[in-house]
Formats: sequence, structure tokens, C-alpha cells
Amino acid sequence: MDGENNTEVTQPQAQNSTPSTDNTQLMSILAYIGILVLIPLLTSKENPSVRFHTRQGLVLFAIEIVVWFVGESLWVFAPILAILNLALVILSIVGIVNVIQKKEVALPIVGSLAKHINI
Repeated sequence: MDGENNTEVTQPQAQNSTPSTDNTQLMSILAYIGILVLIPLLTSKENPSVRFHTRQGLVLFAIEIVVWFVGESLWVFAPILAILNLALVILSIVGIVNVIQKKEVALPIVGSLAKHINI
């Protein structure tokens, strides 16, 4: 009768693997949203997929800052800078779509610059 009392109740383990996957995807998406790139940069450096998207997000954010400073000082170039801003938004959207599709595809121009960033 002692054998009947020694049964253990186990909880399903499938739920424990989901949060890490969601965290990877969330951190990778945040990498493409302006200054929010700092969150995955500071919290998820150990994940290679997040690191890939964070590098590209850092390049996009750096370009955004440069475009903003140039726009503030040289307003004559406003139409060109507006086109650049639109291109940056499109590249960010493409990066987010790549994250959702679980692809690590280098963005045009940004990807080649991101390879030189070591984080």
C-alpha cells in the first residue's frame, strides 16, 4: 500500500519553452523600433538571432539620428530627408516582417554596415 502514496503529480512542461521563443521574437522586433533597440542590446546579447537583428537596428537608429541632425541644421534638404525617413521606416518594417517569419536576412545597405558592429 505504500507504493500507492508515492505517486508524483507532474505539470506539463510544454508551456515553459514558449516564453523564451516569444522573448526572442519580441526582443528582435524591438530592435527595429528606434531607441527601443537599447532594450535588446542591454538584455539579450547572448541570443544570436536577437544580436543579428539588434546590429541592424543599431545601424537604422544611427542613420535616423544623423538624418534628424542634418534636418535640424540644413532645412533646405528637407524633401530629400523626408524620402530617407520613409526609406528607414520601410527598412524597419521589412526587418520586423523578417523577424515574424523567423528569417535572418540582411537589409539592403544596413546589413553590410551591421556586419562591422561587434556586440
